[in-house]
Amino acid sequence: MRIEEIYSKAKAGIRMKRRLLCVAFFTLHSSLFTLQAQDEPEYRLEVGAAAGTVAYLGDYNGNITKGMQPWGALMAKYRMNPRMSLGLTVGFGKVKGSSDNVKTWYPQAERYEFNKSLIDAGIRFEYNFWAYGTGKEYRGARRLVPFIALGIGMAHHGKPEGGLAMNLPLGAGIKYKAANRLNLTLEWRMHFVPSDNLDGQKDPYGIESSGLFKNTDGFSVLQLALTYDIWAKCKTCHSDRF
Repeated sequence: MRIEEIYSKAKAGIRMKRRLLCVAFFTLHSSLFTLQAQDEPEYRLEVGAAAGTVAYLGDYNGNITKGMQPWGALMAKYRMNPRMSLGLTVGFGKVKGSSDNVKTWYPQAERYEFNKSLIDAGIRFEYNFWAYGTGKEYRGARRLVPFIALGIGMAHHGKPEGGLAMNLPLGAGIKYKAANRLNLTLEWRMHFVPSDNLDGQKDPYGIESSGLFKNTDGFSVLQLALTYDIWAKCKTCHSDRF
């Protein structure tokens, strides 16, 4: 065998060893990065409270920035995964309106005004546009993410003509991971009520409403929430149920 062939084979062997060393180095680096990125536990549950404003929308107010009243809420969320969660919310506030706020003429001649309590309880589904977290418990998670929410609720409104009203909340907002277990959420949502009696006046024109959301009432909520993570997920379990 010629010296050139021996040298060529030796050189090829050295190149192969270098490649194997590079592959081993990057594999080890990726493994260490993954372990470092997942050194914090994942939490399954959020509990907390929110404060903000609530505004009535209907026959006596067509502007969501008018008639805003204080709003407070208690909430709990179960995280299905870093992008989806199920929530339970109980909120309380007041809604008010007046015929002085609208230019529409109504058959009733006398001035009408209402100011009533509102308690709303509902369940909801939240979807984050990106995985949410610190990035230490779930690789690729982000501290700041936008989200949308859809649910169903039941609201109790006081007199006049008080009662229960089903509603469909639809909202959007942003979440921020303020600390490993603290979450800040800014959200606006609209509660669509399939009835025209939230303001105590059903069909002021005397014409019965038709359609699920045609000529019906509703209310909007703008709130800032602070929640705390509890119930750490089992790190050695291979099921999302634990």
